[in-house]
Amino acid sequence: MDIKNESITTQEQDFAQWYTDVCKKAELMDYSSVKGFIIYRPYGYAIWEQIQSYLDRKFKGVGVENVYMPLVIPASLFQKEKDHISGFAPETLVATKGGQATLDDELIIRPTSEVLFCEHYKNVIESYRDLPKRYNQWCSVVRWEKTTRPFLRGSEFLWQEGHTMYETEEEARKDALRMLEIYDEMGRELLAVPFVKGIKTDKEKFAGAKETYSIEALMPDGKALQSGTTHYFGDGFARAFGISFQTKDQKLATPHQTSWGVSTRLLGSIIMVHGDDNGLVLPPRVAPVQVVIVPIMQKNPDVMKKANEYKAALEKAGVRVKLDDSDKSPGWKFAEHEMKGIPLRVEIGPRDVGNGVAVLAKRNDGQKITVNDADVVKEAVRLLDVIHEEMYKKAFKYLLEHTTEAHSIEELGQILDRGGYAKVMWCGDRACEDKIKELYQATARCLPFDQMPFEHKCLVCGKEAKKVVFFARAY
Repeated sequence: MDIKNESITTQEQDFAQWYTDVCKKAELMDYSSVKGFIIYRPYGYAIWEQIQSYLDRKFKGVGVENVYMPLVIPASLFQKEKDHISGFAPETLVATKGGQATLDDELIIRPTSEVLFCEHYKNVIESYRDLPKRYNQWCSVVRWEKTTRPFLRGSEFLWQEGHTMYETEEEARKDALRMLEIYDEMGRELLAVPFVKGIKTDKEKFAGAKETYSIEALMPDGKALQSGTTHYFGDGFARAFGISFQTKDQKLATPHQTSWGVSTRLLGSIIMVHGDDNGLVLPPRVAPVQVVIVPIMQKNPDVMKKANEYKAALEKAGVRVKLDDSDKSPGWKFAEHEMKGIPLRVEIGPRDVGNGVAVLAKRNDGQKITVNDADVVKEAVRLLDVIHEEMYKKAFKYLLEHTTEAHSIEELGQILDRGGYAKVMWCGDRACEDKIKELYQATARCLPFDQMPFEHKCLVCGKEAKKVVFFARAY
């Protein structure tokens, strides 16, 4: 990088403060007058829009349709699924008055919408011909959190929640895993974030689910971040809400349900996985601005003519580009655009115009490349792909280097103190899982799909163990 941005706390000095500095100074968000309810500023919301656009296209490609459900849920309806309400009751925000009238049936501001989808599905599913139902909504939800941090944990956050109904268990389970794979692809293709994916333990699974699958990202401070989940519900919700359908052989049956979602927590993942002491480092495919053009001595008409030519040519090539012709100094612009993580910068001055060249500067490693005028667009497009691959490989290397087998309870503690995932052999008993949390404040992130046992005994109790589980401290 050119110059250290002194307005941002270094990661080594205080990682939490660094994160807050970046969120604020890169103009991703601002605080509102209600704790936990943030304002998504245009730049932060534009990143979310890129995620939305990618996932919306993927969802529709597998037959998912978008809907929108009400903001509020009658308390009487919410009570229908007992496990579900017990999981969410401590976090609900409840409306008790409408105008001047006290409500007989209080309204819960949705913490999630399973019950609303079930109520609707009861009314529209009658026959096997009505299945499958694959619905998704883009919305916000409210969970009254005690401790909040921008994007990572808020009282309100943006997300998508998919809710589906299928004739058979096999179809439903296949759907839950298919959606998990879409999330995993998003990490590789869009966010340049490698995920560990697997199944949650019974303790950590979603309230009311039979099985929960997750994608987990590893942050540079060694903590894990659950970045998305999919769930197989079986027919429990459907039975609770009286949903049934007539089969092909004229019998009544209960459909099988799945749910899946990711949220603006992904923004926190992008910030932390890739950011540095100068601010954001955005993967090109999710960056609202992929290339910024900074003219040097912009009062020079030849410089501005060339800068505008580059802008038009890059836009024609499908690149999201900004020409910064503000009256600030080039040095100020360099620092500002580095803080905002713009992947590639084009510098053009009078000498460059005279020599028929331009300078391309990569945000991820600071490398500068001088290219011929005729090659600027082609090289910029190529470098955007190079930057994405370099960022993914760097994050993947970190993940591999911070995933370690634990062969004793003491070694487990050492791994967690260093930061990263501890691979643990586990007997499957809840008591052993609880013991690790009690000793080290770490939770089971998931049982990875690629189970490769490396011991025969449970790390905690010494009983026979066949399950590999990843433990980590987490956000």
